[in-house]
Amino acid sequence: MLRAMYSGISGLKNFQSKLDVVGNNIANVNTFGYKKGRVTFKDLVSQQVGSASGGNGTTAGGINPKEIGLGGTMATVDNVYNQGAMQNTGRALDVGISGEGFYVTRTENGFQYTRAGNFYTDNDGNLVTGDGTFLLASRTATTPPLTPPATTPPLNAVETPITPYDPTVTPGPTPAYGRIQIPATAKAISVAKDGKVSFVDDAGKLQVAGYIVTANFANNAGLSKTGANNFSESQNSGIPQIGIPGADGRGSLVSGALEMSNVDLSEEFTEMIVAQRGFQANTRIITTSDEILQELVNLKR
Repeated sequence: MLRAMYSGISGLKNFQSKLDVVGNNIANVNTFGYKKGRVTFKDLVSQQVGSASGGNGTTAGGINPKEIGLGGTMATVDNVYNQGAMQNTGRALDVGISGEGFYVTRTENGFQYTRAGNFYTDNDGNLVTGDGTFLLASRTATTPPLTPPATTPPLNAVETPITPYDPTVTPGPTPAYGRIQIPATAKAISVAKDGKVSFVDDAGKLQVAGYIVTANFANNAGLSKTGANNFSESQNSGIPQIGIPGADGRGSLVSGALEMSNVDLSEEFTEMIVAQRGFQANTRIITTSDEILQELVNLKR
């Protein structure tokens, strides 16, 4: 009888975790670039009360094992990276990713990756994310991916503003990272699908400020959420391959639009009902086991 009671307790814990994940998804239904979570379960060890045996081929057949399960536990909490819907905003610095990839930012803790494309300019004209981190960019459009260094140097050692493109200057073989800087006198800004950020200067000429780069991973599900719409690489995500959008499996950029959360409210409410009923069913297992134990105690009377 105690086996059923402890199985019910494990079920309660599982469905509590499921409700936690569902609640977080619903809370982020309007978060730009949010990727929903999903929890899966697995059974625990089973107690064998009878072993299997093979038939002798003539007078008797085989016997299957007799096993009683001892409950379940949480198997995984996945991030589901399905493409979110694009919402048109008409704002040039709202840039969504259509396909695979993440924007790359650099913080004191190293590289961070995000799908949220609501960008801004700071007081110096640097292109930044909503929380003020600098967006990683390349001076030129390059096909080979740019692999980040194994260690993270200080910010001021690697990040310098990208000056407007000068056709008379021949770029080196390895593009530099630096952050994109747009002059305060710029009259118009545009972002192309390959990440090229252009602006019209005060003389009316079109200038190229640089190229927004994106990163893709061998295993997106291996990324770790770090808050503020950011992800970081882990030992199971693979090494980020950084390069120009649209190349090497990276998705293209869509200016004037933002990728919305991929949370489906109808699906989440259904999962909430499933979790609620599962929780209730497991409480019945516990109360029923308790009632039977009470009957055993009453046999003494």
